[in-house]
Amino acid sequence: MSKIRMNLKVADALIIGAGASGSVAAKHLSAAGFSVVCLEQGPKVDNGEFWGDKPEWELMSQKRWHPNPNVRDLEADYPVETSQSDVNPLMYSAVGGSTILWAAHWQRFMPSDFKVKTLDGIADDWPFTYEDLEPFYDEMEVEMGVSGLAGDPAYPPGNAPPLPPLPIGKIGMKAAEGMNKLGWHWWPGPNAIPSKDYDGRNACVRRGTCLTGCPERAKASTDHTHWPHALKNGAELITGARVREILVNDEGLATGAIYVDRNGREIEQRAKVVIVCGNGIGTPRLLLLSKSNRFPDGLANSSGLVGKNLMMHPYAAVSGNFDEDLESWLGPAGQTIQSMQFYETDKSRGFVRGAKWQVMPSGGPLGMRAAYGGKPLEEAWGANLHRSTKRTFGRSFEWGIIAEDLPEEANRVVLDQSLTDSDGVPAPRVIYRNSENTHRMIDFHLERAKEAMNAAGAIGITVTPLMRDCGWHLMGTARMGTDPRTSVVDQWGKSHDVPNLFIYDGSVFVTSSGFNPTATITAIALRAVKHLIAERYNQKVAA
Repeated sequence: MSKIRMNLKVADALIIGAGASGSVAAKHLSAAGFSVVCLEQGPKVDNGEFWGDKPEWELMSQKRWHPNPNVRDLEADYPVETSQSDVNPLMYSAVGGSTILWAAHWQRFMPSDFKVKTLDGIADDWPFTYEDLEPFYDEMEVEMGVSGLAGDPAYPPGNAPPLPPLPIGKIGMKAAEGMNKLGWHWWPGPNAIPSKDYDGRNACVRRGTCLTGCPERAKASTDHTHWPHALKNGAELITGARVREILVNDEGLATGAIYVDRNGREIEQRAKVVIVCGNGIGTPRLLLLSKSNRFPDGLANSSGLVGKNLMMHPYAAVSGNFDEDLESWLGPAGQTIQSMQFYETDKSRGFVRGAKWQVMPSGGPLGMRAAYGGKPLEEAWGANLHRSTKRTFGRSFEWGIIAEDLPEEANRVVLDQSLTDSDGVPAPRVIYRNSENTHRMIDFHLERAKEAMNAAGAIGITVTPLMRDCGWHLMGTARMGTDPRTSVVDQWGKSHDVPNLFIYDGSVFVTSSGFNPTATITAIALRAVKHLIAERYNQKVAA
C-alpha cells in the first residue's frame, strides 16, 4: 500500500455503505443541510447490466448475479468463510446494496416482535415499541413506493400503502382457495414494487426476475428511490471505496475512516460523525478491524457483543404441482399473498415464536429456486429439464416459510485468520448453527404448509427443509439497548462507547421477528437520522 493520503475536506457526516440504511441517512442528512460523504465499496450498477429481460437470464443468475458473494466472486465483494455455518450469507456490494437483488417483500414487524421477553420470556425486548416506529414505517412506504392493500387483520389499523396491490395472479388465487377451506389467515402481500408509475420509476411488468436486478427500473432499490435525491442535495458518493478502519482520536471520538480506492491508494476521509451501514456481517467486521490502544477488542466493543447474536432467518419451502395452468412464471418474484396464521407463540407446539409464509412463483424452466437453492444444475438440464418442465412449468408455486431466528451469542461473526479480500483486508468468518427451537418450528410449519397445498388441490408436493443459500437477512451483531453492558448502541443507533459513532443497519436488531427486515431497517434508520438532525447542536463531534 502507498502512503495514506488525507482528504482535507471534513464532512459533517461520513456514511459507510450505500445500501438501504445508508441511502436513507444520506437523503435525509443532505436535505437537512449536512455535508455528507458516503463510501461504498461496490460500483454504481446501470439497469442495462441486468439480464432479467434477456434469454440468458437464468444462466447469468448462476454466477454474475448469484446472491452468494463466494459464488459471484467479484472484486467489489469480500469473501465470507462459512465452513462453520449452516447458512450462507447472501448480499451484494453496490450503490443500493442488497436492494439491487432483493425480492422487495415489504413487511412491517408485528407489535409482539418488539417485546418477546415480556410476552414469551425469551431474548430481550427492544428499547422502543411498534407504535414508536409506526410513523416511520408510514413515511418509508411513501419513499419506497409500496404497493399493498390496507386492512390486514393481523396488524393494528393504520395508513394504507401509497399504491394499490400488485395482482395476486392465479397462484395467489389457488393458494387462497386452500387457506379458505382451512379457515386460515391470508392477505395480498405488500411489495416495494410499484403497481403504477411512481416517482420516476416504471410500473412492474411482472417479469419475475427481481432477484437479479430489475431491468425495468421498477423495483424499489435505493439507488433509484433515495440516491437521486441525496445527490441533488449535494451528498458526495465515492464508489470503489473499501473501508478498512474507522479512526478515533485521543478523546475516544471517531474522526473518520481510511479506505482503499481501486488504484490501491489508502485515503483518509475525515468527518464529525461516522455512520456505519455495512449490514449484519460487514458492520461487525469493520468494528473488529478498527482496533486501537483505546479499543483493543474492536471499536465500540466494551460489551464484548460486537459480532455476536447473528440472526439469518432459516428458510424452508413447500412446492406444489397442479393439473392446471397457473401462469406461475409471472412475477413479482417476491410474494403474491402472505399468511401469519401460525406467527405468534403457542408453546403447546413445542417451540416459541413463529414464522411468516408467502406464496412465490416457481419461475421459468430452470426455476427461480435454481439461483440460490443449492441444487445441482444437472437436475434442470438435458432430459431432466424436459421432464421437469412438462410437469411443473406454469403449474406450480411455493409456500415459503421465514422462521424467526432467536439471538444466540454462539452465532457470530469474527475475523478470519487467513482469508482476505482482494485488498488484503481480513475477511469475516461466520459461525452459525440452527437451534433446536428452529428445527422444531420448521418441522411444524412444513407440515402445515403441506396441509395448505393439499387443501388447494396439489397433485404433487415437494418439501425443501432449511435451505443453505438463504441468508438474505443479516441481523443482530451490534444490538441496540439501554444498558452498555449488554448492547452496542442505544435506541438511536449511537454507540455507547463512541458518542459520535452510529450504526443504522440490521446489525442493531435485538430480535429478528419472522419477517423480511428491510422495512424495519429503513424505518429504524429514518427514526435515528431524524433524531440526529434534531439533536445536531447537542451532538458531540470530533474537532
